[in-house]
Amino acid sequence: MSTPTTAPAPGARNERPAAAGKPATKPQGPPNKLRAWVTRAPLLPALVFMIVVTQLPFVATLVVSFFDWNALYPEARRFGGFENYGEVLGDAALRESVITTAILTAVVVLASLVLGLGLALLLDRTFKGRGLVRTLLIAPFLLVPVAAALLWKHVLYNPEYGLLNGMLTWVFGDDGPQPDWVAEMPLGAVEVSLIWQWTPFMMLILLAGLQSRPADSLEAARIDGASAWQIFRYLTLPHLRRYLELGALLGSIYIVQNFDAVFTITSGGLGTANLPYTIYQTFYQGHEYGLASAAGVLVVLGSLIIATLALRVVSSLFREEARS
Repeated sequence: MSTPTTAPAPGARNERPAAAGKPATKPQGPPNKLRAWVTRAPLLPALVFMIVVTQLPFVATLVVSFFDWNALYPEARRFGGFENYGEVLGDAALRESVITTAILTAVVVLASLVLGLGLALLLDRTFKGRGLVRTLLIAPFLLVPVAAALLWKHVLYNPEYGLLNGMLTWVFGDDGPQPDWVAEMPLGAVEVSLIWQWTPFMMLILLAGLQSRPADSLEAARIDGASAWQIFRYLTLPHLRRYLELGALLGSIYIVQNFDAVFTITSGGLGTANLPYTIYQTFYQGHEYGLASAAGVLVVLGSLIIATLALRVVSSLFREEARS
């Protein structure tokens, strides 16, 4: 005879007693701090080195920028507050150098992007000797900036024995034009040398973008009868938008700070003095340490703004790659 079972009352919770002798689960505590520090310890020397090399000089420059300090009159040094910054922002020569820097940066970045895109589209195709052509096209970017500027100044631009005037003589004869390139187009001479050196950098970035295109979308567009221009306009160019932005931002960061080409080709004359060269003149020729430091701080702040935008573009690229 079976014993009747008692049904639980309505609304009552059907709880099972905890197993005897089984300890209760402890909540997870914070991670072991000692283990975390041991994990980070190998990175500390690099962090200390970076702080010593980059941050301490910037802090020293920031402190000096608040002083009225001329190296020729060290006893007259005094704390001037923001006077140097006001003088820097109100200086006509500095404003002119800011305009020159903006023109130089815009022309070099845009021209390098257009030429780099064309070369990237060429190298994205399969042809015999593509590896050799790619190596030769990358070579200008691997040159030391001063060496590249000297190459353009003496080997190409020189009016007496330069290759450019030699080509004009070969084409038009002895009566052909023999322009003095640096004297007649000083800012253009600097821009052309920088475009030649920075086009391979843009090419590498855009080539990486071209090789990351989804092959199935391209194949589907070709099957549907899309022309090469339509594929470039509606598939390739939208895909390369982030890479174009990244190349423009990174190129702007470096070209804004370019000193070698201006110093080597024109020595800052003929209206080619950009911000780095103006700071150099103020510091080393005018011996105005406080004024030059204030101008340098403003340049660093502007570069940080551009670098922040570049980092956002890079992070968005990584997010898109992760989603795909």
